[in-house]
Amino acid sequence: MRVVSLVPSLTEAVAATLPGALKGATDWCSHPPGLDVTRVGGTKNPDVERIRALAPDLVIANEEENRVPDLDALRGAGLTVVVTEVRSVPQAFGELERVLTACGARARPRWLDEAEAAWGALPVPASRRTAVVPVWRRPWMVLGRDTFAGDVLARLGVHHLYTGHPDRYPRVPLDELTAARPDLVVLPDEPYRFTADDGPEAFPGPPCALVSGRHLTWYGPSLAEAPRVLGEALRATRR
Repeated sequence: MRVVSLVPSLTEAVAATLPGALKGATDWCSHPPGLDVTRVGGTKNPDVERIRALAPDLVIANEEENRVPDLDALRGAGLTVVVTEVRSVPQAFGELERVLTACGARARPRWLDEAEAAWGALPVPASRRTAVVPVWRRPWMVLGRDTFAGDVLARLGVHHLYTGHPDRYPRVPLDELTAARPDLVVLPDEPYRFTADDGPEAFPGPPCALVSGRHLTWYGPSLAEAPRVLGEALRATRR
């Protein structure tokens, strides 16, 4: 199989499972480090001609990260496109198995079993803390309804306050976010790179948890260590 991936987490999953199959990936596909494949542009602006020139048997994409017009253009160029939909941790396991099988995997990879075991071993949270979870600033955007990251946090005992919002990633003014009085603010380092010097100063009241965006939003090999990595970052904010 010859595979082109338009999703960083799927790129990591294929590279870990079928490294010889991956022929192209986006400019944002940073894992595994040192990945040596043809770069085909961004997740939102892939180079259709460059992808077609790679003659892939399969292009893998995601309904949230990739745009419908780009996927239609790839199909119009005669390419087979598999699109994932991931809104929860259990759904991630099923979609990963489906994609890897489509890419030619003959057996379920060990890392996927380890990831499922790690999440299955989590106890039911004894209590929940409320949070707002910005994913962008200028303008401020937060996690809303029906997101993979929201489900990840819920399984770790964090209820984000905009889970019932009609939008999946609503724009919310900063004064409204601070007025919500969350127990904590969760600041991932992607898609916006929040840091100790860029983000926490906007929320002078609640503690801020700086977390790995790869562990919060990616579904791939990072899922195996995500409960530990995120759990440690969230526990560090307890007063």
